[in-house]
Amino acid sequence: MYQGQVVEVPSPGAGFDLNGKICYAASDMDKRLAALGLLGVGFFVAGSIILGVVGGRWLDTRFGSEPLWLIVGLLLGVVVAFYGVYTMLRPFLDNKQNKGNS
Repeated sequence: MYQGQVVEVPSPGAGFDLNGKICYAASDMDKRLAALGLLGVGFFVAGSIILGVVGGRWLDTRFGSEPLWLIVGLLLGVVVAFYGVYTMLRPFLDNKQNKGNS
């Protein structure tokens, strides 16, 4: 091994293919995809709330009703965020319940 050479260490559960490259088990890849999905949930929550606040502020400046539309936009953003999180996480919750019943 040469100085400065990077060596890739496989994680537990990983194997090697015929060419000597590291390959991961399907369950390991599923965990990574689930983690990416949860990252998307966070962006969805932040985006929904920010969009509601920005839309409410814009309506307040347009109609001159200073805190009214900001509060309505915030509440609407929070409701949309919670509903979106529920619909995105429902497959994970259903999958966990099905494993527990069998």
